[in-house]
Amino acid sequence: MDFWRLFGYAKTSFYHHDSPLSLPTKTEKQTTNLLDLCKEATPICRLNPLLFNGHLQTFWTAVESQEDVPIYYKRRIFSAEDPSFAGTFAVDFVVKPNVGTDESLPPRTTYYKDVEFGEIGSMDTKPMLVVLHGLSGGSHEIYLRHVMRPIVHAGWEACVVNSRGCAKSKITTGVLYNARATWDVRQVVKWLRKTFPNRPLFGIGYSLGANILVNYLGEEGEDCKLKAAVVCSNPWNLETGNLALRRTWLGHEVYSKTMGTSMKQLFESHVEELSKNPRVDIEKVRKITYLYEFDRELQGPTWGYPTEGAYYRDASSCDSLLAVRIPLFAIHAEDDPIAVKEAIPIREFQQSPFGVLCTTSLGGHLSWFERGGGRWFTKPASQFLIQFFENVDLEKLEKTLKATARNGTSVDAKAPSSFNPMRRKLQIDVEP
Repeated sequence: MDFWRLFGYAKTSFYHHDSPLSLPTKTEKQTTNLLDLCKEATPICRLNPLLFNGHLQTFWTAVESQEDVPIYYKRRIFSAEDPSFAGTFAVDFVVKPNVGTDESLPPRTTYYKDVEFGEIGSMDTKPMLVVLHGLSGGSHEIYLRHVMRPIVHAGWEACVVNSRGCAKSKITTGVLYNARATWDVRQVVKWLRKTFPNRPLFGIGYSLGANILVNYLGEEGEDCKLKAAVVCSNPWNLETGNLALRRTWLGHEVYSKTMGTSMKQLFESHVEELSKNPRVDIEKVRKITYLYEFDRELQGPTWGYPTEGAYYRDASSCDSLLAVRIPLFAIHAEDDPIAVKEAIPIREFQQSPFGVLCTTSLGGHLSWFERGGGRWFTKPASQFLIQFFENVDLEKLEKTLKATARNGTSVDAKAPSSFNPMRRKLQIDVEP
């Protein structure tokens, strides 16, 4: 065992392009770069020495208090504009503390009234954060609220795009979300851009939400409306992660089984609507135990994938990273037992000036517990976003991004062929 790990110290490493993205600043120092900004936002990683490996760090999330970071929301139900992904989804907007309650929603969450929501638009210039949660989670998750607290205290606005069926939302078609479900966040970003035309928009994603966010950034490319983004504990390569989980007893019987159970519970809460989908065999889904079985029996049939492996390969975000054209900061623990180290696209980060990867030798999955219960990852995640907004000249940044995109990455321009990281195998031609 690493001697320093006994005292909770984790080694921090950065992976990046030889020439990180240049960032124009608002100060006399005309420019900085993405790597320097990420390093400045990242403090020394010293965690709880009693939680000295990724398993203990991750297990601790099951016993941590869920009520110590009060964030209040008001929910609005959106109807999908794209007929290929018809249905509704819930977006929770952070609001000032209120005493309202709604037993049908997560804690501290109520619905917007129609009149109230109709007046939500603003010409203010506050920065706004768009948040994507992890597998079967939602706006109520404590890891999400830990990061949101300093962001909100810094004067930002924020909203959480709940995946369909999550956070006590209802589905109105016979499909749930999947790891490629970028359509709802795309609609929300467009709506935010129209409703708050002067607000700079930023994004953050956690675990599966991080995978979805990177896929979204890659799909948008140079047209992305977000200024910068952060991803935490991204599984990156879903097939690699699945094989790693099945290789060990803990991975198979604890992590994959727990995630399979949570997804089966989500399925049961929407079984009436899902049973209307002729592709779904209700009894097969009810017999599943592990996450990959859920993906085999539900996600594959509902979305048209022949196997869970085909789904994992098509939905992974490791290639999408090469199509990202905005500043991206990724935070990952090398001992993460769920989003495993071998799935991290280190070489891809070294090929793209738009991304910087920070890894720690200790931290688990969305954990990084410090002495006293705080989570270390909330500091680099929130400080990067806050410092980016405060220090980077966002108007000049657009020109820098376009110039860097035109110049390309380190791929040889004389190569006889080209690689399209966003070419997907699944084609959505009709409503699912």
